[in-house]
Amino acid sequence: MDKLIQWALGNRALVMVAALLLTVFGILTATRMPVDVFPDLTAPTVTVITEAHGMSPTEVETQITFPIETAVNGASGVRRVRSATAVGISVVWVEFEWGTDIRNARQIVSEKVSGVAGDLPPEGERPTLAPQSSIMGEILFLSLSSEQHSPAELRSYAEVSLRRRLLAVPGVSQVTPIGGGEKQFQVVVNPAALQSHNVTLKQVIRALEEGNENVSAGIINERGAEWLVTGVGRIHSLDDIGATVVAARDGVPTQVRDLGEVKVGEAQKRGEGSAMGKPAVILGIQKQPGANTLELTKRLDAVLADVTVKLPAGMKLKTDIFRQANFIQVSVRNVQRALLEGILLVTIIVLLFLANFRATLITLTAIPLSLVTAVLALKWFGASINTMTLGGMAI
Repeated sequence: MDKLIQWALGNRALVMVAALLLTVFGILTATRMPVDVFPDLTAPTVTVITEAHGMSPTEVETQITFPIETAVNGASGVRRVRSATAVGISVVWVEFEWGTDIRNARQIVSEKVSGVAGDLPPEGERPTLAPQSSIMGEILFLSLSSEQHSPAELRSYAEVSLRRRLLAVPGVSQVTPIGGGEKQFQVVVNPAALQSHNVTLKQVIRALEEGNENVSAGIINERGAEWLVTGVGRIHSLDDIGATVVAARDGVPTQVRDLGEVKVGEAQKRGEGSAMGKPAVILGIQKQPGANTLELTKRLDAVLADVTVKLPAGMKLKTDIFRQANFIQVSVRNVQRALLEGILLVTIIVLLFLANFRATLITLTAIPLSLVTAVLALKWFGASINTMTLGGMAI
């Protein structure tokens, strides 16, 4: 230690330059580090979601949730498996050991789930892995409202246009629309028409399922050229649904329009979205782990400003319902203020009690160097700037 002090005293200029470079590098590093409310304190987690429309929670639990839990329980590196089951949906959380690469974890879970997907009931859809999202939840809530458009039109625009545009922003993991009306093509069957045409409801359902697809009929080689033959059956309009043939009697086809009404309607609602006391479609935006909330919010603001200009006439988009960036800025600003007040108090106390300007100057020099060194240490260990780390620096 004595030799280090002697060397520093003998090379004052070099020590000053090194301290200045350390300060500049630390400040640049601090401006580029992710800023959040709290640090990420959760183990790597993969979420498996399975929808099973019409199934009761007991059936979903025994026929879907339990088989998936059993499959992933024995996976390498799994430390805990949790699940939640509700009407028509199963959610399984698979937590891995600390330090596990999330991409490797998702690959392991995907392979395990694929092995049991074929054993799940036909009423359920294929299990899917939820997007990798931060534990901080939604960083931004938007509301889309209109007095000139129906709830179905609002929901369609939110899902088709807004959601796709926001998902294209780097750092966004998921955009979840809530409220409005989910658009459906509906066939309201008339029981009397079914009886008069001697057709069952199962025949109608089967015709609609099998008729909505294009079928390849192979390739025809003629005169040195290949011609692709395709049977076009994909539905594009209500007329296409109505023209679907269900059965034929004595060469006379029975079409869907003969058995009931074909219309565009809304799916049955189990919830609603509202803003300022009026019906609206709410969009919750989640970020990817490690993304800088403040920088991501700036990019989203730029995209939303462009989207607002191109909205259909009558639609209104509110972007200030909830902004996590505002809370982060206030929290960080408060901690920074406490930090500056602490530096000021230390300086005054040292100056009053030691009555030595040189000792006070040394303290003022040591505090910033200590802070930038702490920032570099946080960067080295992969941590972020948040209220907890800043609070530790202030103390």
